[in-house]
Amino acid sequence: MTDAVKGPASYFPSIEKKYGRPIAEWTDLIRSSPLTKHTELVNWLKTEHGLGHGHANALVAHTLAEARGK
Repeated sequence: MTDAVKGPASYFPSIEKKYGRPIAEWTDLIRSSPLTKHTELVNWLKTEHGLGHGHANALVAHTLAEARGK
């Protein structure tokens, strides 16, 4: 039996399907942004790239956690 994906990564299949870009592309965009705060990055993804709040939040949370080594 496999464990279900939990946390921000559970949104990834629907993000890729809805917005047509792989997760690696979104994380690269977030990493290359001059913004560093979670809320700023979420708002940027929503306004500049048309993501919904939950999807933007999941991408930012995952990317920032990766950067912290978690």
